[in-house]
Amino acid sequence: MTNLPPPAEELRFLDAELRQLDVRRATLLRRRAWLVHTLQATAARQPALGPGTAPVGPPAGTGAAARRPEATAPGVQNVLLVLGGVLLTIAAIAFTLVSWGHLGIAGRALVLGALTVGALGAPVALLRRGLRSTAEAVAALGTALTVLDAYALHEVAFPGTDGAGYTATASAVLAALWAVYGVRLGLRHPLPLAVATAHLPLLLGAIAVGAGPYTLTAVSLATAAGGTAVALRAALLPVRIVAVTGALGTGAAGVLSAGWLCWSASGPGPAARAAALLLVAAALALVAGRFVPRPEISVGAAFAAGLCVVAGAGGVLRVTVPGEWTVPGCLACAIALLATERTRLHHPLRQGLVRASAAVQGFAVLWTLPLVAGCVLGPAVRGAGAWSGTPRDFRDAVFAGLPRPPYAGTAPLVLAVVAAVLVVAGHRTARRPAVTVAAPVLGWAAALVLPVVLQLPYSAGLMAHAVVVAAALFFAVRFGRADKRPSPPSLTALLLALVTSVGLALVSLASEPATIAVLGTLTVLFAAAGLRPGPAPFAAPAALCHATALACAIGASAGRPPHHTALLVLVVPAVAALIASRTGGSRTGGSRTGGSRATVPVEVAGAAAGLLALALAAPEPPMLALVLSLCGAVAAATALRPERRAAGWAAAALFLLATWVRLAAWDVAAPEAYTLPVTGSALIVGLLRRRRDAAVSSWTAYGSGLAVTLVPSLLAAWDDQHWLRPLALGVAALAVTLAGARHRLQAPLVLGPGVLALVALHELTPYLAQVVGALPRWAPPAVAGLVLLILGATYEQRLRDARRLREALGRLG
Repeated sequence: MTNLPPPAEELRFLDAELRQLDVRRATLLRRRAWLVHTLQATAARQPALGPGTAPVGPPAGTGAAARRPEATAPGVQNVLLVLGGVLLTIAAIAFTLVSWGHLGIAGRALVLGALTVGALGAPVALLRRGLRSTAEAVAALGTALTVLDAYALHEVAFPGTDGAGYTATASAVLAALWAVYGVRLGLRHPLPLAVATAHLPLLLGAIAVGAGPYTLTAVSLATAAGGTAVALRAALLPVRIVAVTGALGTGAAGVLSAGWLCWSASGPGPAARAAALLLVAAALALVAGRFVPRPEISVGAAFAAGLCVVAGAGGVLRVTVPGEWTVPGCLACAIALLATERTRLHHPLRQGLVRASAAVQGFAVLWTLPLVAGCVLGPAVRGAGAWSGTPRDFRDAVFAGLPRPPYAGTAPLVLAVVAAVLVVAGHRTARRPAVTVAAPVLGWAAALVLPVVLQLPYSAGLMAHAVVVAAALFFAVRFGRADKRPSPPSLTALLLALVTSVGLALVSLASEPATIAVLGTLTVLFAAAGLRPGPAPFAAPAALCHATALACAIGASAGRPPHHTALLVLVVPAVAALIASRTGGSRTGGSRTGGSRATVPVEVAGAAAGLLALALAAPEPPMLALVLSLCGAVAAATALRPERRAAGWAAAALFLLATWVRLAAWDVAAPEAYTLPVTGSALIVGLLRRRRDAAVSSWTAYGSGLAVTLVPSLLAAWDDQHWLRPLALGVAALAVTLAGARHRLQAPLVLGPGVLALVALHELTPYLAQVVGALPRWAPPAVAGLVLLILGATYEQRLRDARRLREALGRLG
């Protein structure tokens, strides 16, 4: 006999079986969806089928041919609801501002009151039916209408009231109402809106009572403190975001105002009051950073606090000490902030204060930048007046024709102090490579500007800069790597030596003996440094460049014309070719100029010298022919090397000396005559590429070719008053669209309809302007907003019904 279990046990057994079936069914549905997606991707990548080939695809009835939607259903719903609410709000604003005068007082009150009550009451019914998104959209319209009600109340009942005071009161009342409304109904947007509006009453009230700048700054900081408190205690993320944004905005406004008051004060008293406000802001930032759970925010708050402290101290120093000592005083305050690293302060706060100190030191370095830039770039002005006479002192030689930076007497001190701080901090930081690069740069800058600040004699300044070049080259050679590749500090020293040498050469142009002596010295220094493998790729070309300049200077000093000097300059390309021939085949650096790594730079420097020789000989054709022949001989000698066979083409070109033909520019009126050949060629290439590789997208194959003609033609047709070009362009765009639809290609289906729509819009613009001008300005957005709201609500209802049906089917097993 069969033993039947009790009903309770049988029910438990059936429930367990049904759960297992549900799990199995869900697994099979996921597997089916994956298989359908795989078959769709395979069908999309499969090339065009030949005749008689059976198509490969998913089984019938799987729906694999259906395209996947590019937008989700909730996304479509939200777009419709948001756009509908925005359009209705714009329509209400237009009605209030434009059509307000056409109604009496009763009509105004009735219209706005009915709209507001309806918009604020409708979410209650919508929430009961489960349409939360629609309720949010309608409630947003209601909150916008309350703002219009406040405006209407001021215009009707309180027209003589001060605008700032009324706005402060209205914003406070609206913030309270929106907060209560959002809490009672459980909506998402009223609470953040209330928090944002709550930032206005104090500031507007202070403006209404005529408060001064110090009071307004204090009110801004107080508002920021309130926003910070709300951000620290709020539970909802949108509320925290709005509170943080408002606190940052008002706090930044208060800090900027206090900084402006401090740095524009005319005496110690006003500067001290503004500095006190900055200290309050710093304390507020430190307190907020202490209680913020995220360390990166704490670091940012401490960073802002450190900047506020230094700005306050600098503002007081500005009115109590001479002007050139203001920046050193701020730098001293910034260095004092580094002492917090050894305190028991919260670690993120200490890190932020250290970063603030680093930022102030960076600002101090930037303050010296005009002087350093003048010392580097100022000598270029002397090129226009070469050998014009020895200047009075080195500062006049450097800043000839340029304005001199004010308060620059302490710039070397600032640079040296920051360099010393970097050297000391480099032993305790993980960024030691960056420090080893930055410290020498700052030391170089201090040594560069020191002769200018001290106003040394001209010859003494030249010698000082020459010593800087020699010291930089010695540093590069001394601290270079053993693998013949320059280390970052060595490379930095090489670049600094190059920059200093260029400025020194330009400054020496003021005097003929100084020019020849300086260029000769620089050539020798860089040639000596080029003997070592590490700096050779930089030093050897620099030596050739200085030798080229020395050749030009010697020719000018001898009174020879430029085309005769060209023959002397040609010695440099010949020497460069000789050096390159000795180093070109080296793979181990077994040459005295650094091996094969220096070959290309040396050849480039020689080619540049050859071009200069051609330019010098250009005014005299016989001499130009001789120079071209000599350059061809150098190129031919270079082509004898196996790795430089291509130089034979240059030698042949130089020996043949073909004439240049210049093309006259045409006044282009029809861009299609130039774009259509390019489009045809590009489309043919794209078609061939698609045949070889079916995975190539239509944008890669045809996009650029179609755009080359369609876009210029569209721009030309937009300004064309005749009908022929728009008609032809429209027909072409229609053909592109049909071709894209026929072959299911995305690029033609985007470019063709887009161009066709723009052409049609261009042709219909006059008629559309007439139709729109006959309607009230607020009517089209109002109608569109209502339609979108109805569609959004319907869409949400259908989605809810679909979810219920799916749940019911799922319960059936």
